[in-house]
Amino acid sequence: MNRLTNESRRHFLQRCGLGVGSLALSQLLADQAVAGGDGTHFPGAARHVIHIFLNGGMSQVDTFDPKPELTRRGGEKLPFDNLKTERRTGVALPSPFKFQQHGESGIPISDLFPHLSQCADELAVIRSMHAELPSHEMMLMLMNSGHSRLVRPSFGSWLNWGMGSENENLPGFIALCPGGLPVGGAANWRSAFLPGAYQGTLVNTAETDPTKLIRNVRNERLTNSQQADQFKVLQELNARHLAERPHEADLEARIHSFELAYGMQMEATDAFDVQQEPEHILKMYGDGPQNRQLLLARRLVERGVRFVQTWHGAMQPWDSHSNIKDGHRNVAKQCDQGIAALITDLKQRGLLDKTLILCTGEFGRTPSVELGTNGSGPAQGRDHNHWGFSLWLAGGGIKGGTIYGATDEFGFKAVENPVSVHDLHATMLHLLGFDHERLTYRYAGRDYRLTDLAGQVVKGVIA
Repeated sequence: MNRLTNESRRHFLQRCGLGVGSLALSQLLADQAVAGGDGTHFPGAARHVIHIFLNGGMSQVDTFDPKPELTRRGGEKLPFDNLKTERRTGVALPSPFKFQQHGESGIPISDLFPHLSQCADELAVIRSMHAELPSHEMMLMLMNSGHSRLVRPSFGSWLNWGMGSENENLPGFIALCPGGLPVGGAANWRSAFLPGAYQGTLVNTAETDPTKLIRNVRNERLTNSQQADQFKVLQELNARHLAERPHEADLEARIHSFELAYGMQMEATDAFDVQQEPEHILKMYGDGPQNRQLLLARRLVERGVRFVQTWHGAMQPWDSHSNIKDGHRNVAKQCDQGIAALITDLKQRGLLDKTLILCTGEFGRTPSVELGTNGSGPAQGRDHNHWGFSLWLAGGGIKGGTIYGATDEFGFKAVENPVSVHDLHATMLHLLGFDHERLTYRYAGRDYRLTDLAGQVVKGVIA
């Protein structure tokens, strides 16, 4: 399959039960589609993705990329002109955190992540990421959709379009974020020119009551049988409407949203009720919205959701322009236990091998101290750094206990085996069973793909 066209994708939607028709028949077709395969190019190790987004920008030299030279030269001017970033920076700022090697692999991890460090042998740390710009908005677009300036579908949308859904009663792409929206808002999980059925669904995980997490999911005025009758009539009307407008993608997306909403009444409240978990599982993940949504992510992939994105919080919580010691310490403490629990929990349930985990920010941070915007002195923080930064992957065909690539001796720029965001996306798609050059969508006279016109699979992190 070199290309899935709009028309073949429409037929795929219908086979998976996303088009109109009787509910029983659509569910039967959905079951057959899941059992009979999906749109992948070859068998992939992973079937699901959990993207842990530490939005704001995690500092590589304070987490996964220790730099002894930065400590030795602390307070001194770096032996080269500081690379251009968003704001002015000054002398070398040593990390206030202590690094230690962990696991049989000996991966160095700072004391910001005492729980995650116990999972070191499951991680593949890429230390040589690099990107185009030091802007939150543009880098979020790039990390999510493969382009920093133009409107493109996000990774979760591409994946659901290519693989289809394993559960017709839940969205295939769910974005979890407590307390508000990240920078860029819903543009981070858009479907763009892909059919609207593939856009992400936002859930505010600051709520703890499952009926408030997914509002209005239950109809308090009609019985299940009354709703079934009502829904059958609605489907018949929609079928007539669509028959007169067979190429209206927006209409198909709207019809699908009705069908999904009906199905969610049967399953959504159950899926989002973490209190159903045993006490030892709740204790393993810990308290707080960040840890709780990581448990939700496991419950969702367990129920067949294809792509789950967990945002740390509204705006950019990891954006430590000043006092990085307290700033990074606070946000890491909010999620460290839950991230480690997620890896452990997936592994003990036999789900880690088919669930690809990505943990990243939109860029890294400078090894040099940030200067005040008015030219005043430093406030012990770091500016955005797109020249070189770290992220890690686990599960889903990843070679655990691996360090790939390197930055310079201060952690400013990727110098060994540099990895672009397109390379990252190509690698993730490969682990999911896709040739990134062949996963294309015809739009406006051109075949588009997630990796644009670039991208190489990073074989060094694949098991």
